Amino acid sequence: MFNTDSYEEKMRLALVHFEDELKKVRTGRSHPGMLDGITVEVYGQRMPLNQVANITAPEPQLLQITAFDPSNVQSIAAAIRADQSLGFNPSDDGRIVRVPVPPLTEDRRKQLVKQTSEKVEEARIALRNIRQDGLKDAKRKKDAKELSEDDVKAIEKEFDKLMSSYQEKIEVAFRNKEKDILTI
Repeated sequence: MFNTDSYEEKMRLALVHFEDELKKVRTGRSHPGMLDGITVEVYGQRMPLNQVANITAPEPQLLQITAFDPSNVQSIAAAIRADQSLGFNPSDDGRIVRVPVPPLTEDRRKQLVKQTSEKVEEARIALRNIRQDGLKDAKRKKDAKELSEDDVKAIEKEFDKLMSSYQEKIEVAFRNKEKDILTI
């Protein structure tokens, strides 16, 4: 019999990836996840920021980064400044890097919602590709006489159920993020 569990796991991973992408989208408040994509040049190699420093958000409009090794403070500030997509201008006092998070303008909020909706479409495409792979696999097994026509119909219904379930989860996550972005 045909098992859809592996395809459901792929869909779950696509949803997890989508939610991780949403965390990177800026809202009006600061949160440590905003700096997840930053890599820092330390000890002769590039490392993710969260592996060389502790990131906190002590205030809604401020991120504070405490380096595990104070000699890396300058390179941390430079790495944050180098990422133009964030538009942050960090300052350091030799021990701690402070990153003021400027409030979002109305236009910037609308632009962020548009970027987020593009991520929604990418997630939906990923889900459709997974469903297509599953259906192709089922049709291959039907052609090899391992599955009957009725089995294939049941598998298609199962995939439709999975798709609607994951589409709904993506929609809910998007609505929550949209509300978060537009809230001043």
